[in-house]
Amino acid sequence: MSRRIPPRLIAVALAAWTGCCPILGAAEGQDAARPAAPAALPAAPPRARPDAMIPTPPSILGAEVREIDLNTALRLAGVENPELNLARQRVLEAVAFRQFAAAQILPTLNYGFNYDSHTGVLQQSNGNILSVNRSAVYVGAGANAIAAGTVNIPGVFLGGNIGQGIFAYLTTRQVVVQRDFASVAVRNQVFLQVGLAYSELTRAEGLRAVSLQARDEAREVARITTDYAITGQGREADADRAATELALRENQVLAAEGEILTASAELCRVINLDPSIRLHPTDAYLVPLPIVPDPQPIQELIALALLRRPELGERRAAVREALLSLEGAKVLPFSPTLLVGFSAGGFGGGSNLVRPVFGSVSGRTDLDVIGYWTLQNLGVGNVAQIKGAKARLGASEFQQIAVLNRVRAEVATAYARTHARFAQIGTSEAAVLASQKGFREDYDLTRAQTRRVLPIELLNNFRLLNTSRRTYLDAIVDYNRAQFELYVALGQPPADALARPVPIAGLAPSGLPGTIGGNRTMGPSPAPAPAPGANATPLPPPVNPVASGAALR
Repeated sequence: MSRRIPPRLIAVALAAWTGCCPILGAAEGQDAARPAAPAALPAAPPRARPDAMIPTPPSILGAEVREIDLNTALRLAGVENPELNLARQRVLEAVAFRQFAAAQILPTLNYGFNYDSHTGVLQQSNGNILSVNRSAVYVGAGANAIAAGTVNIPGVFLGGNIGQGIFAYLTTRQVVVQRDFASVAVRNQVFLQVGLAYSELTRAEGLRAVSLQARDEAREVARITTDYAITGQGREADADRAATELALRENQVLAAEGEILTASAELCRVINLDPSIRLHPTDAYLVPLPIVPDPQPIQELIALALLRRPELGERRAAVREALLSLEGAKVLPFSPTLLVGFSAGGFGGGSNLVRPVFGSVSGRTDLDVIGYWTLQNLGVGNVAQIKGAKARLGASEFQQIAVLNRVRAEVATAYARTHARFAQIGTSEAAVLASQKGFREDYDLTRAQTRRVLPIELLNNFRLLNTSRRTYLDAIVDYNRAQFELYVALGQPPADALARPVPIAGLAPSGLPGTIGGNRTMGPSPAPAPAPGANATPLPPPVNPVASGAALR
């Protein structure tokens, strides 16, 4: 049976552990001496103004900047990007291999000389051993002409397996097609990298503009809240909270400037510029960029991507290459190997058995034609080659299916992102308008000191306004990124592939020229650029903008 600990002992133990109160006396009922409470807290020092409490830190952005727009960035990437130049060099390499394969139908030319000297015994074909000292010399087309044999290195030589040479040339043609499509795919990816990097640069610049505006508003909120605390109409805790908010906004400005430097360095990497150069977008406003017009059914976009994506063209060429390799392996046992050699030159020599020992050099010609068929390893080697070619064909077909699924998924994903981001632009814009209205109302009431709005409510509205601005900025940039991704996922189709007639079903006659029976077919027209106040976020000027005529070099 457990024993209950007296409450008095518990109080003694807690007091001894924490040191917050004196230990109670041993006698029951005896009170411990308590220290006297201070009469009043020490007076707080006078509250400083928020400008003095939170000074503005210096900017980390350098004075030297270079202005750039999206078109200039794309042009520079098309010339200076190392990944794209590497893909182009691979195309040139494949073209060289194709040329080499086609040149196999041309003979090879060899020209030279040889000298041969023998001293000692030789065996005749009947087994007789002779002691002979002989020598020979040959000069002309070919080399290595000795004794009664032919010229071992012909002057004009053409040789090889006929079927193997033909199919080798056909496969190299498909390799060139693959490299061409791969180069286009790299170009599309470089375009996407430039578009995304430029979008991130505009996001960073827009974020800095929003942060600067939020910092100025936070400073005003901190000033008003401090005035309330000084006059006794508000709490000092609210003033401290507003000062903390101001410090956080100063920190966000520095973070935005760091994002600008990071985004600029990434764009410099893509277009192969010195990353120490800070790039600044020339766009005055950040607006949505509808590269792929709406509405476009997802089924049509997927079908368009299957026709335009270079990755699929590359895989189709790989399948054709595997088919040709399989046909070449099947034809190889029935294809002859043909060797043709022709030589012409001067030949002379002699020996100790006949006179003269070394005769005069006279002309000679040799023509050799050899043809034979090969069954490798009793045919087992040929069967293995055919099976290997079939396996490579199957692998190429499966790779084509994998790329097909990836392309369809990329189109569907980018399509969903564009629609989701576009919807977010509308909701974010409504949130910005509502938060601006609420912040303005509370700001006016707080400045009028009507007691209807407390400074803490003004601070809450300020936070909502800043959050809605950032969300609005992210929605526009994310929509532009999704548009770039969708355009590249479609294979960068031309404008006429995306053009669609404007639907006019159910519209009344307008009386305009071209109207027939109340129905008028109109061609696609580009959407007007949005006004600066609609779906647009202004970008700040650079810290030290260069002259308008300056360009990237």
